[in-house]
Amino acid sequence: MDPISIEELRLKYIKNPPEGMTAKLVKNMTDSDLLDMHYFLTEDDDLDDDEFEEGFYIF
Repeated sequence: MDPISIEELRLKYIKNPPEGMTAKLVKNMTDSDLLDMHYFLTEDDDLDDDEFEEGFYIF
């Protein structure tokens, strides 16, 4: 990811920090930690169908 996009993400999360975090924590995160946090906060966004719900599944 290019540096401009990382800074855009950082500003997004500084303005609206995830639950349990503060703007100061987000501001001081490494780029890698910021990208990891973003990934885990948005990893299920592509699952628009109602087929999967939170829980334990055996396939």
